Amino acid sequence: MPREMNSGREVLVVEDDPAVGLVLVSQLDQAGLSAELVPSGEAALRVLELKPVDVVVTDLRMPGMDGMTLLQTITQRWPGTPVVMLTAHGTVPLAVEAMRNGAADFLLKPFEREELLFVVRKALMRAPQGVPPASVLPVSGVLGTSEKMKDALALVRRAAAGMATVLLRGESGTGKEVLAKALHALSPRRAGPLVKVNSGALPENLLESELFGYEKGAFTGAASRKPGRVELAEGGTLFLDEIGDIPPSIQVKLLRLLQEKEYERLGGTQTLKADVRFIAATHQPLEERVRRGEFREDLFYRLNVVPITVPPLRERPEDIPALAAHFVKTLGAANGKPGAALTADAISLLTGEPWPGNVRQLQNFIERLVVLSDSEALTASDVHRELERDRPTGADAKAPLSGVGKLEEHRARAERQALGEALSRANQNRTQAARLLGISRRTLYNKLEEHGLL
Repeated sequence: MPREMNSGREVLVVEDDPAVGLVLVSQLDQAGLSAELVPSGEAALRVLELKPVDVVVTDLRMPGMDGMTLLQTITQRWPGTPVVMLTAHGTVPLAVEAMRNGAADFLLKPFEREELLFVVRKALMRAPQGVPPASVLPVSGVLGTSEKMKDALALVRRAAAGMATVLLRGESGTGKEVLAKALHALSPRRAGPLVKVNSGALPENLLESELFGYEKGAFTGAASRKPGRVELAEGGTLFLDEIGDIPPSIQVKLLRLLQEKEYERLGGTQTLKADVRFIAATHQPLEERVRRGEFREDLFYRLNVVPITVPPLRERPEDIPALAAHFVKTLGAANGKPGAALTADAISLLTGEPWPGNVRQLQNFIERLVVLSDSEALTASDVHRELERDRPTGADAKAPLSGVGKLEEHRARAERQALGEALSRANQNRTQAARLLGISRRTLYNKLEEHGLL
């Protein structure tokens, strides 16, 4: 293998014998590859979580996690990453079994340099190129690295490789859209488009035409044919956000689309085929909506093939420091304060908050904190000041009004409380909440966004 061939490709060597491991790394480095040595399967998984790896070369017999278990874990969590097994003569049958379980090849000890490079070169030809693993997508950084989030991300990695419909579940603001983007980016359809339809932001009469498109003359103002989101997602992924808000009349057509992969444009007679992978998301308890007759049971089962639940931020407070630091860095740069940073006591105060609006609320809060703070050092007093804008003490609430700013603060608090109560009474059904408040669904959507409750 010439030195320039596969230059920069990452090889992870898993070997508990330091002498053998150093020989492997040295020979791979000399061939122009970037090789890293770890002593155990557990250490290998930690590396795979942190960076992309093109090939894993692992010993079969190791204390703790053996090579077979490591192979199974990599196959599940990082499908497509080739694994080469190292084995002694006495364990050749195990190596053959490993190949049946997905190993790319095996190498007998002791091995020659040319043998090693030949086997690794073959494995590199199998390795996917240009596909970022989930660990290097903006997923872990934006959503967190707690055990609950790791479980969700593991499901994302496994589901991404197939075509099964994925239903992302969780409260508003937890990061379902970020996971939808990760599913698409890790999938075989990553070269195709990712098209989003927000069912909760469109009125019923527009949703159907936006989803399926329309023919010229289908309705007043339809001066020409327009492709819908399904057609625009051809060869890629269609992300159906807020699927719980879709009206019954469109649920029937959506069921056919999911079931038969067929649809017609509004006002058209030609049946079109949809080459699309579906991802849906909802914050609503769809099972309850099915029981109340508001959501079709057959559609629910078609959507709920691979359910992935994104936990709320209050259930993973250990993610808050990293999330806050990430938002300060990105939002500081966007708002002309590239040196903005949180002090330790500010982080501690943020971590103790419940954040009912989840990650999105924390992001909005951090942006306000960055914009309104006098210096780039964001302290606990800065955090406390901004928290008080949203959450007055009893004394503050009873204090006499003094100035227009104070009146505006009271108005914002009352509005936020009314939104929360309406959503609670409507069991998070935004259409019903809008009716209770006497406003349109679009206005409700705008208000929720304004208050960081989406």
